[in-house]
Amino acid sequence: MQNSRYNEGGFTLIELLIVIAIIAIIAAGVFVALDPAQRFEEARDSQRWSDVNAVLSAVKTDQVDNGGSYVASVAALTNGNYYTIGTAAAGCDSGCTAQTTQAACVDLAALVTEGYLGSVPMDPSSGTAAETDYYLMKAASDVITVGSCDPEAATTISVAR
Repeated sequence: MQNSRYNEGGFTLIELLIVIAIIAIIAAGVFVALDPAQRFEEARDSQRWSDVNAVLSAVKTDQVDNGGSYVASVAALTNGNYYTIGTAAAGCDSGCTAQTTQAACVDLAALVTEGYLGSVPMDPSSGTAAETDYYLMKAASDVITVGSCDPEAATTISVAR
């Protein structure tokens, strides 16, 4: 006579533990392969590239629309110096790691008022209205450089035109 207890369909505890261990190993491998921290850094850097290009396009479009003159806050900058974009009157020289910036910020709120920017962009990790963590430099040759102070995955995020 056969024991009906052993004829029941199902898994033993050992079989279940082996399957769970295999699933855990596969899940850990996928998690490591995807590296979510790296993906988040790349996503924030992508936003930084978009913001930098938007600011540069707004400054240059405003310049073209005004017969070659920059918006007043950009025109007042000393050529060759880097300025953090923001509204703070002082203290803007402390947070930028990509460039040495001046103490005063450059306020681009006029570009928002004039409709060239929807809003002054802020760094996705650490930007505020007072200090956006983006910088701007006006060269003597009228080339404007806009960049990110604190890129993560990319070594530099900067565009010039």
